[in-house]
Amino acid sequence: MALPRNRALCAAIAAGSLFAAANGGGPKWFEDATEKAGIRFKHTNRAFENPYAHIMSGYTALGASAAVADFDNDGWEDVFLTDSSKTGRNRLYRNNGDFTFTDVTEGSGLGTGNDANNASADALWFDFNADGKQDLFLVRFGHSLLFENLGGGKFRDVTKQSGISGYSNAITSIAFDYDHDGDLDLFVGAYFQPIDIFDPKTPRFFPESFETANNGGGLTLYRNDGKGHFTDATKQAGLVLHGWTLDLGHADADNDGDDDLYVAADFGTDRFFLNNGDGTFQDITEKAIGIDSKKGMNTDWGDFDGDGFFDIYVTNITDDYMREGNFLWKNNGNLTFTDVSRELNVYDTGWGWAAKFFDHDNDGWQDIYVVNGWVSAGKDSYVPDIFNMVIKPNIDFADARNWPPMGNKSLSGYQKKRLFHNQRGQIFKDTAPQHGIDSTKDGRGIAIADFDHDGRLDMLVSNANSEPFLYRNTAPVRNWIEFQLEGRKSNRAAVGAVVKVTAGGRTTSHFVNGGNGFASQSTLAVHAGMADAVKADKVEIRWPSGEKQTFEALASNKIYKISEGGKPSVWTPKAK
Repeated sequence: MALPRNRALCAAIAAGSLFAAANGGGPKWFEDATEKAGIRFKHTNRAFENPYAHIMSGYTALGASAAVADFDNDGWEDVFLTDSSKTGRNRLYRNNGDFTFTDVTEGSGLGTGNDANNASADALWFDFNADGKQDLFLVRFGHSLLFENLGGGKFRDVTKQSGISGYSNAITSIAFDYDHDGDLDLFVGAYFQPIDIFDPKTPRFFPESFETANNGGGLTLYRNDGKGHFTDATKQAGLVLHGWTLDLGHADADNDGDDDLYVAADFGTDRFFLNNGDGTFQDITEKAIGIDSKKGMNTDWGDFDGDGFFDIYVTNITDDYMREGNFLWKNNGNLTFTDVSRELNVYDTGWGWAAKFFDHDNDGWQDIYVVNGWVSAGKDSYVPDIFNMVIKPNIDFADARNWPPMGNKSLSGYQKKRLFHNQRGQIFKDTAPQHGIDSTKDGRGIAIADFDHDGRLDMLVSNANSEPFLYRNTAPVRNWIEFQLEGRKSNRAAVGAVVKVTAGGRTTSHFVNGGNGFASQSTLAVHAGMADAVKADKVEIRWPSGEKQTFEALASNKIYKISEGGKPSVWTPKAK
């Protein structure tokens, strides 16, 4: 049956648009607003001063992270960026409400974090004491720090009294209420084992193998007692690991009301932990995803195909010498996952780091942005050096002295970033060249938020040893709806709450995430694209406490504030 003429024309235009997008043509929907916005900052890698410095520099080209939250409760999302150099200062930027930002680091108490014995690696905003103000956890190689938000732009170090202690080469963290006692618990992933990497007393602190290394930093779970104090509950919860953790991600995989945990591990298999609902987890890796020998770098969750189950996107390494490929774990709804990355065209993103699900054009389908690139330096490649090491018989990979110095050589450098546009859950098309967001800087983190409250999600991208990018979304206006949730019986930030939006004949699923994504933290707000629908016919919220609420006929293009058990109220942004 032939299409009516107007539909046929639309189909032809759509097909032409996809072809143009794939070749860098078409309209540009992101503007690089970094300089104009006042984000004047450059990340600097840590330079080591020990016998292994010439080897370590490349392997620790990390620490460029971006974390988003409304720290001063004025309704506008603010920004925290980390540096890694010995004298480098981390930066806090306040959102002025007009897509400009002011550096308010001075006097905040958050500028420090790097010294001879510690290097910033990541940052996480979370309200650990449920006072309604976002506190900051600074993840470090060395001793991580917890800063309490005192209000008025002031923070104080409460690490010692919080119970968070011990040396850990931490690289990532997330927070969610795993035991449903109404407060946020802290999960911290570490890369190296807990030795002083700034002055190591042994050379044997590198991975013992490329495929099965079990001599890394693992994972620590700090249980919150609700009074501002944390206890190490790792063993009790069943989460004892010794892998080379690079990222952590949480969501409810089986829709049973408990958030489950995915651990992306370098030099060894990723792990999937099922939340038993009684304060413990069960390792069901082999059943859920199988045992792999890839290099997991990023974990993010989102329902890309609209079937009501949250899927997982994990970046790995795909390069001229290591053809691993990413995972797009399609959730089968029975606690098993199938990798569909090849079939859906999101398999190859080079040396992947952060990747985020978000609906950049409000069409109701989750897109994926990926940053990549390890070390972009001189014209010579480090690959032959690695190859020569690997083929040596009986090589001890754990001994740093056996690893060749990188010098000024490049490894998987100058790689173009990817924006995968979701084609109704059937395939993804890379449109990054079209939108001018295919930079070749060494990307690390991606923070998503609607910084100007225009209904379009913007992106803040951190880059190792370089300036960040703040991309303002200027896509054609389509309908959307946003929710800012506050827990009562649940944790106050409502982390883990699931929101289902039915509009235009489709239901999309979303959740409040507590820091998913490598070197990244995105908004706590739930943002749902609605395409051409002028209202949400039904909105269903399942709170972490188990309470469920349903609302009908909510108008599009509005921001709704909802307290657990209460009714929605429209919040209108006010100019400062």
